[in-house]
Amino acid sequence: MVTQLSIRTGVGVFDAIAAGPPEGRPVLLLHGFPQTGLVWQRQMAALAAHGYWVVAPDQRGYSPGARPQRPEDYRIGLLVDDVVAISEQLGWAAFDLVGHDWGGAVAWWTAHAHPGRVRTLTVVSTPHPGALATTLRTDQDQRQRSHYMIDWRETPATEERMLADDAQEVRGFFAGKVPQDSAEAYVRHLSQPGALTAALNWYRAGRPDGTIGVIDVPTLYVWSTGDSAFGPAAAQQTGRWVNGPYRFETLQGVSHWIPEEAPETLSRLLLEHLRANTPFVDSPKR
Repeated sequence: MVTQLSIRTGVGVFDAIAAGPPEGRPVLLLHGFPQTGLVWQRQMAALAAHGYWVVAPDQRGYSPGARPQRPEDYRIGLLVDDVVAISEQLGWAAFDLVGHDWGGAVAWWTAHAHPGRVRTLTVVSTPHPGALATTLRTDQDQRQRSHYMIDWRETPATEERMLADDAQEVRGFFAGKVPQDSAEAYVRHLSQPGALTAALNWYRAGRPDGTIGVIDVPTLYVWSTGDSAFGPAAAQQTGRWVNGPYRFETLQGVSHWIPEEAPETLSRLLLEHLRANTPFVDSPKR
């Protein structure tokens, strides 16, 4: 059963959904653009059934109560601070961290900055930022895939274009790979005043304040061959940026929207990763 949470932090109130027993091992799931915590519904059900307590917040800008207006308020360091603040409000000294798309980028940076808090890391689609930066310099294919990031920094032209004709462009992102009801929920959410601008401010915030190094926590990286945003070069180089136990899984013929297009596969991989790298032994709830 999924419940609604309101998590109050210094930056504001984050909306979230949760599942599983509150005494269970905590798992935090971070969504990306242009989605919300609902992207994780299937994984939350799978983890909750095995006794994990799973929370998926709507991140900064996606939660109306935590929506600063300036692009610079969406710098990666502040997004990492949100993860820490949310975990502290939930009473979690340590937790397993999962992220997709932009949520994956935040997860990489959080695991680097706070390895003592992150028990295990799972990143879906998004390569390690260091691997991505390298391939943006050396790989023409990745440069072409990432060109949209430059285009989306235009404002307000990008918002107007994306929401025109009943948000046709946003709907097109999902290209039949995401359940229709979920796609409609994302469109409704981003059509709220200020919501899409806040989501796009993640792209407009500028470069990170510092540099990211290798990751020492146990890491699972799941990439798919049909991903339009991240190509094989960055995906294959990601392992060079992980010193801890590392598992790289490639899903053939799956698009960027892995959590919803291949939910059973991702849930299985996630459970295997948690079991393999922690002393926690889960068991189905009855």
